[in-house]
Amino acid sequence: MSISSSNKTPVFDARHFRDALSQFATGVTIITTRLEDDSFLGLTASSFNSVSLNPPLVLWSLAQTANSLPVFTGNSHYVINILAADQAELANRFARPSKNRFAGVDFTLSPTGLPILSGVAAWFECHNRSRYPEGDHVIFVGEVESCDVSPQEPLVFHGGRFMASKLL
Repeated sequence: MSISSSNKTPVFDARHFRDALSQFATGVTIITTRLEDDSFLGLTASSFNSVSLNPPLVLWSLAQTANSLPVFTGNSHYVINILAADQAELANRFARPSKNRFAGVDFTLSPTGLPILSGVAAWFECHNRSRYPEGDHVIFVGEVESCDVSPQEPLVFHGGRFMASKLL
């Protein structure tokens, strides 16, 4: 971002901002929930973070233009699946439009009946505690009601692509 000397109005290059953000490596998640017809919905998201240990809170965000926004806004629960290094294909599958992203995907059901994807490094079942519209996204804060972990190398998103981290 630079300041124009003539009128002090910020001149912002969105592409440059996006390129700078791409240098922050993030983990990759698939957020899952249930539709009214009892089918499942899932999407890939890299905007995940811990918020609080007491109470146990996490957050993620979704574009305000996403077709799935009304579902995630209205549902009481969702599961955040933390992907393992060997799950890039799964991340791509849930990132693209599809009639049934779950076809052929192995999963079990959480305590509230939501998909927990097989092979993930960790999962968090969350009560949809609060939502905050900010900019072009909605920030979802979930209160973790149950979780599990299977320690393994994570799938990482960096520089616009998926990669396995190199754990030291």
